[in-house]
Amino acid sequence: MYYFTIRDIENLCDIKAHTLRVWEQRYDFFKPKRKESQHRLYDNEDLKQLLRISFLYHKGWKVSRIAQLSPEQIRTEVEKIQETKSSFEYYINQLLEYSIDFNKEGFAQGLQHVIDSIGFEATIEKVAYPLLNKIGLLWMTNHVIPAQEHFCSYMIQHKIIAETDKLPLAPAGAPQVVLFCPHGEYHELPLHYIHYLFRKWGWTTFYLGSNVKLDILKPFVQNEKVEFLFLYLITNFTGFTVDDYFEKLCKAFPHKKIIASGRAVFASQRNFVNLSILKTDEAIHQFIKEKNASKVLDNL
Repeated sequence: MYYFTIRDIENLCDIKAHTLRVWEQRYDFFKPKRKESQHRLYDNEDLKQLLRISFLYHKGWKVSRIAQLSPEQIRTEVEKIQETKSSFEYYINQLLEYSIDFNKEGFAQGLQHVIDSIGFEATIEKVAYPLLNKIGLLWMTNHVIPAQEHFCSYMIQHKIIAETDKLPLAPAGAPQVVLFCPHGEYHELPLHYIHYLFRKWGWTTFYLGSNVKLDILKPFVQNEKVEFLFLYLITNFTGFTVDDYFEKLCKAFPHKKIIASGRAVFASQRNFVNLSILKTDEAIHQFIKEKNASKVLDNL
């Protein structure tokens, strides 16, 4: 059993702590536990119930109406909304419920259901990423990560890898790219998805993963057919400023075109001849889809 504070509930349900306290006083549809200090504690079942309540509340239901329903009636009403209209929020909350209990089978089946309903790419971009952000997997920070976040990340990452493995190999003459996260960067789930996109659009890829030192890159970069290096940086633990790291990378591989993306690259303030920064998902998609990638870079 895992316990959550009222601040956790506030972040997960997108309902202010003050509002939760008012609801607790006025209505009898949930009662949190109390520590000796009298601070509120919510267990797994409390959180799942509050996720369903918040779903209806954000869909325009009055809390007084919700309070009249039994837990089973609340669940039924949530499912009715999902059946009548595709809802990313519903999918996110459903997967979050599975993650709370570390329900591997349920999470896998739920994730596949979402993919079957809205497609793989929409699932990753509209459900998986918001899910991970919602439970606190802030890829741009170095916060302590609770076990549920590791669980979700693990399940989603392995699904991306499985979908990538289904893709055919690139044809002869396809553009070649090395993908990596710099030394000190361990958040590689977004890079896995970008790898999937490269493969889908016919690139030859060399996926090196996370925490990659420059020495590991050298054997791949010596291949003249490899034109591009793509790096993803969220938490900059390289030991350098972002611009200093970029300068070191560009000088080490002056004849390669280096593409950088991720939250940490927004801190860059300098320009480098062989470096391009992609700051949006749209820019990443555009670059990958365009067969003449060099031309796209000139226009960004």
